[in-house]
Amino acid sequence: MSIKLIVGLGNPGAQYAQTRHNAGEWFVRELASKVGARLCVEAKYFGETASFAVDGETVRLLIPSTYMNRSGQSVTALATFFRIMPPEILVAHDELDIPPGTLKLKIGGGHGGHNGLKDIVSSLGNSVDFYRLRIGIGHPGDREQVTGWVLSKAPASEQQKMAAAIDEAVRESDHLIRGDIQKAQLALHSFSI
Repeated sequence: MSIKLIVGLGNPGAQYAQTRHNAGEWFVRELASKVGARLCVEAKYFGETASFAVDGETVRLLIPSTYMNRSGQSVTALATFFRIMPPEILVAHDELDIPPGTLKLKIGGGHGGHNGLKDIVSSLGNSVDFYRLRIGIGHPGDREQVTGWVLSKAPASEQQKMAAAIDEAVRESDHLIRGDIQKAQLALHSFSI
């Protein structure tokens, strides 16, 4: 099954734009740039959207303008309107459990405490059957420091690693979109910087 909706999670506003929590948004912005799709604010979908065609099929991009813990409102509004099913959705997000410069791709599973994923799962009727592109941001080492960690900017060395990983994910986006998940996983999981 091919991907029809690619969501990039983040928090709205200039104060969050460069923070680790916005790694998913960075991916969608870079992908939009690569395919020449212009993201525009769409109030009825609570976010910025764009679309482009792959093999005659429309692929939609979405960056929710809600805060992270309300991401599901945006995803559900667009997916419902265009009749996009959970297995046709890819959500790109920051991932604490893997280091900067690494990527993982999977379908289903829990939300791992990620508030954006938690809200999307809930809004999709507790469906977990969507794809996740996990962009490594590393862990501060202490659970008490996680909120400050995800809402702060990474040092330049880590930022460069995350940017390189996002570049790689954009390069593999054709495989992702066409549903060649194994080929995409092979490339993404072996990428490391």
